[in-house]
Amino acid sequence: MDNSLNQHNPIQVSVVVPLFNEAESLPELTQLIEANLQAANHTFEIIFVDDGSTDESWNVIEDLKKSFSFVRGVKLRRNYGKSAALQAGFDIVKGDFICTMDADLQDDPAELPPMIQMLKDGYDLVSGWKQKRYDPISKTLPSRFFNFVTSKSTGIALHDFNCGLKAYKAEVIQNINLYGELHRYIPLLAQDEGFRKIGEKAVQHHPRKYGYSKFGFSRFVKGFLDLVSLLFVQRYLQRPMHFFGTIGTISLLSGSGIITYLTFGRIFLNQYLSNRPLLIFGVLLMVLGVQFFSVGLIGELIIKQSGVKKADIKEII
Repeated sequence: MDNSLNQHNPIQVSVVVPLFNEAESLPELTQLIEANLQAANHTFEIIFVDDGSTDESWNVIEDLKKSFSFVRGVKLRRNYGKSAALQAGFDIVKGDFICTMDADLQDDPAELPPMIQMLKDGYDLVSGWKQKRYDPISKTLPSRFFNFVTSKSTGIALHDFNCGLKAYKAEVIQNINLYGELHRYIPLLAQDEGFRKIGEKAVQHHPRKYGYSKFGFSRFVKGFLDLVSLLFVQRYLQRPMHFFGTIGTISLLSGSGIITYLTFGRIFLNQYLSNRPLLIFGVLLMVLGVQFFSVGLIGELIIKQSGVKKADIKEII
């Protein structure tokens, strides 16, 4: 059932804001979100997820809760990362439409109503695109390369996978699970669950007003590793033999070719093999080939036994 059609839900929009040491920006951000969503006649809630802040962020959230009935807060025991913080917020949302944005005031809350309208017009997910960024070149250049590689490898035509400003139908976030650094790949996770209507909107980006960026270059390394993992699972989860069997075949044929060549030399050319490291290499390739084949077969057996989960059934008539 599409939750966006639920006319009885008193909360239309849930805004999830993960944060780490952003105490100064929270009051202003709250007022901006309130002004823009109220102007669009949306009922809403704001869920601040404190990802183990060491400043006064949680105290500020508690004060905001006392002043605004639509404010909710989640405090994590330590800094788990953005994906875990988003998932903690997703677990308690009440809205038909879920929006996410960063807490540093670089994302503009004025973009929320038009993104929500795009969801109402039929999109499952709308991702922001920071066409003009107010970040140092040390962040923008790696980000452009990262986005280009991700778009080409996933087939999803987005310019800015890492933009924190996104909007989803509730059904989307109910069918994905975030961990590690997977927040960058929510569009890919959504597509893998059958949500193909993914849109993009150019959004306004502002210079950072308070504090400093909490992300370094290491996030791109982790991001690429997560991308490789996701692509492997997406393409070979239901057919592991295609991956392991291909490697096994190449390895087995290569090893067999080497052994055949050495055998020919020993029988017809009287070549001794005791000083030929190539023999050990050929045997190793054959052993590895058999092992890869075995892993592929075991994977196929596991897939066949698991069958189709009830959660995978989209409709019954």
